[in-house]
Amino acid sequence: MQWLQSRRLHFLLGGVTLLFVLFALLRGIFILAFSNIDPASYEPQGHFWQTLLIGLRFDLRLAIIGMLPLALLSFLPIANTINSRAVRLLARGYIAVGLLFVLLIYILDMGHYAYLKVRLNSTAWRFVEDAGISATMVWQSYPVVWITLGWLLAAAALFAAFLALERRTLDRPARPIPRRARVLGWTLMTVLTLLGLLGRVTDINPENPVPLRWSDAFFSGDIELAAVGLNPVIFFLFDTAWMKDEPYDRALVEEHYDVMADYLGVDTPNRETLDFRRARGVEAHRLPTDKPLNVVFVMLESLNAARLGVHNNPLDATPNLDRIAREGWFFRRFFVPVTGTAKTVWASITGTPDVTQQETATRNPLITRQHTLINAFTGYDKLYMLGGNAGWANMNALVRQSIDGVTLYEEGYWKGPNVDVWGISDLQLFHEADEILRARPKDKPFFAYIQTSGNHRPYTIPADREDFEVLDTPVEKVREWGFTDTAQYNAVRFLDYSIGRFLEMAKAGGYLDNTLFVFFGDHGTSITRLPHMPPLYEQMWLESNHVPAMIYAPGLLEPKVIEDAVSLVDLLPTVAGMVGIPYENRTMGRDYQLTAGRDRAVPVVLVEGHFPIIGLVTRDFMVKMNHDGSEASLHAMDSPTPREDVSAQHPETFEKLRKLTRGAYETSRYMLYDNVRD
Repeated sequence: MQWLQSRRLHFLLGGVTLLFVLFALLRGIFILAFSNIDPASYEPQGHFWQTLLIGLRFDLRLAIIGMLPLALLSFLPIANTINSRAVRLLARGYIAVGLLFVLLIYILDMGHYAYLKVRLNSTAWRFVEDAGISATMVWQSYPVVWITLGWLLAAAALFAAFLALERRTLDRPARPIPRRARVLGWTLMTVLTLLGLLGRVTDINPENPVPLRWSDAFFSGDIELAAVGLNPVIFFLFDTAWMKDEPYDRALVEEHYDVMADYLGVDTPNRETLDFRRARGVEAHRLPTDKPLNVVFVMLESLNAARLGVHNNPLDATPNLDRIAREGWFFRRFFVPVTGTAKTVWASITGTPDVTQQETATRNPLITRQHTLINAFTGYDKLYMLGGNAGWANMNALVRQSIDGVTLYEEGYWKGPNVDVWGISDLQLFHEADEILRARPKDKPFFAYIQTSGNHRPYTIPADREDFEVLDTPVEKVREWGFTDTAQYNAVRFLDYSIGRFLEMAKAGGYLDNTLFVFFGDHGTSITRLPHMPPLYEQMWLESNHVPAMIYAPGLLEPKVIEDAVSLVDLLPTVAGMVGIPYENRTMGRDYQLTAGRDRAVPVVLVEGHFPIIGLVTRDFMVKMNHDGSEASLHAMDSPTPREDVSAQHPETFEKLRKLTRGAYETSRYMLYDNVRD
């Protein structure tokens, strides 16, 4: 244990300990003085203590981050904190400024929470815009002088503690440490540092080491309790600082409001308030049954529409989905507004396309508590199931904060083993989901959302695959019909096989005939050859937005092929109409039964980024333009030369769709914030 004699390691470990104790004490002050949380009220679930542990892990992360610059100064090869007075003074200056800054953030956070019941985040910058008024309000509301004195005294006391630590470690006589012991010390310190920054030890997945994120604090769905688990410095500086308060242009939303209010069927249009609400009482569209219907959404990972037999693909990769399409409602022209799994989860739950230009909306802590029509299904058990980690892209934050009373089943719950980075296999997921659904009370309906993941690289086919047969189809043949390689072809086949087995389980479990199943792709992948599809899908970048979608309810829903353009955001209101659920909608989704016809249009984002290319799809046409409305063009959906701009041949149609395209994009940007729950 000679490595323990290292002066620099002692100093760094002591500094981390000192900071961690400080942050833990400040967390205790926050809980006792500001949070109004009663730990006993969260028992026997243990949610309070679980949230507190998450918060302490954030505190440890911040303590390590705070000491990293000192670690660098301590281990510089020539001049460092041991042999250079200048470097020592630099380190002291960093400590003094850092302590003042961190303590100030904590003070501001507690004041912010006392005022708004929200932890300090990037929206606080809005107070700087009216600095004079804000400063006056603070001066008149708080004992600023006493708070300032307390801040300075606390920083001075902590600085003195660091000086004492410095004298006991860096200034003590050096002791010889063998090279082997030094290497051991460095290695152990590096491992512990990485684990501390990761924030996970016992719950870490070695194949997919997702770090601890702000969304983990929201696991209970209780916002006040989640505040106990956040660290104000990390939440303010790292989690929310990059986000704009209102990343939309209100003037543009107002400019296009009349067009969008007409498109959405707003009840009482009001351009000044930007009211997009419309209430729907939908008993007239209810399916013919006296029983409350269960609802199961099944998201099909990375599945292009072009890979299904019902879209004329001859490789027969999807016999079960093809049968579902023939026996239920099949949406031939169905599109996700933006590609990407997290963006599809967002749009399918909220009804608003995720048109954020950076990352995904699920990563924005300021907007993940959204209104969702799922909450209109009152009296329903609500369940969300996926085989992997819901912390990826912070999807769990959206699910837990937006869906009231939801039970989230994810990695760590399942009995089956993980087969790859995405968790258990889809077949195992359906088996265990079936067990959960069978066990539900028979007199209470359920709304279940099942998110598959197997049709994704590395395209793992599990050893436990029942009687599924892996085919060794030549790669040239599968590429000819839109598959990347044979592994992807078999992954699609296995996803389809798992769907077929799930319906067999549902029938055996007694809930098949009383459930509305909704199957939809989350996004497609790039396809270079689509001989069986109209050329536009390949040449105009639409193949990834075009995904399969079917609604299936044996004995209740007559088979129907829908040729109109339909969007992912339309699914929830359409299903609510079928089940007979009244609701108030304020987002982009529309009940298909109320809006069927050739004028239906689906806004899409064709190319993402800071300067996205946006579009709109109808049964007959597609509009494409830059996000600012420039370079707009009109294209015929079934044309053999789809790149040809036909706007001159259809000027009225082009002008109407051009305005709707731009309006839908700007309105969607606004709705991401307008749809946030109080």
